[in-house]
Amino acid sequence: MGNWANWLLVIAGVLCAAAELALGAATGFDLALVGASLAGGGAIGLLTASWQAGLVSAGVFALLYYALFRGWLRTRLSLRNERSNVDAVVGKTGVVTKRIAGHEAGIVKVGPEEWRAELCGAEAAAREVGASVLVVSVEGVTLKVK
Repeated sequence: MGNWANWLLVIAGVLCAAAELALGAATGFDLALVGASLAGGGAIGLLTASWQAGLVSAGVFALLYYALFRGWLRTRLSLRNERSNVDAVVGKTGVVTKRIAGHEAGIVKVGPEEWRAELCGAEAAAREVGASVLVVSVEGVTLKVK
């Protein structure tokens, strides 16, 4: 077979890494790391002047990646879907600190923060100071409560 097999491994590895970059890490770096396995195996084959050593080492590198490092890497790269800022307030309960009426905004304390608040629906009954309310949505900097 000759040294060309090792060069094919190196070229395939570089192309895999380039494809990963072009895709914007859409495969979770699997393509890049498999490409690194291929290129590494090809490099070993070139150093030893053995296509068998290149193929075997590329296979071993790829198996090691999948068996040992892929799960660990996936946990490190996973995105946590945590709500933040205003989105974190929706669904929480708050306490009225300034009366809220149909067309009259008030103030609601949710956790340590105070927010401007309006009632959902103009015909809803007014909420007096100390009443508990549920945050339904956020419009701008105003909470919609019921």
